[in-house]
Amino acid sequence: MNTLSHEYYMSLAIKEAKRALEEEEVPIGAVIVSQNQIIGKGYNQVERLKDVTAHAEIIAITAAANYFNSKYLPDCTLYVTLEPCMMCASAIGWAQIKQVVFGASDPKKGFSIFTPSPFHPKCIVEAGILEEACTTLLQDFFRSRRS
Repeated sequence: MNTLSHEYYMSLAIKEAKRALEEEEVPIGAVIVSQNQIIGKGYNQVERLKDVTAHAEIIAITAAANYFNSKYLPDCTLYVTLEPCMMCASAIGWAQIKQVVFGASDPKKGFSIFTPSPFHPKCIVEAGILEEACTTLLQDFFRSRRS
């Protein structure tokens, strides 16, 4: 998949993140794509559902698994606005998602600070797609919380 496609799908993940923002949730969004079709999407709903596992990635994985009626998603690409945490990265690994594309890095809680990687060994990871837009959304949210 080329960069233009990555940017298109990441822009859809950003739209999901904005849905979270409207609900005063941490603005993180995700979409899962298979053969150029969105088969799952989600946004952070931790506060709304009172569930620490209700991250955008988990909600999108559940939707995609339901779409395929399968726990495995080997032909899918996950687009997410923030680098997945270890919990989400483990779920991505268990689902055997083929590719993960994220916008903003998370140097404090992102999966990349852990070794070995929780992803399936064949998983391709691409970082920094629409990074500035993803980062700005998060920074603005936390800045508004502090004021």
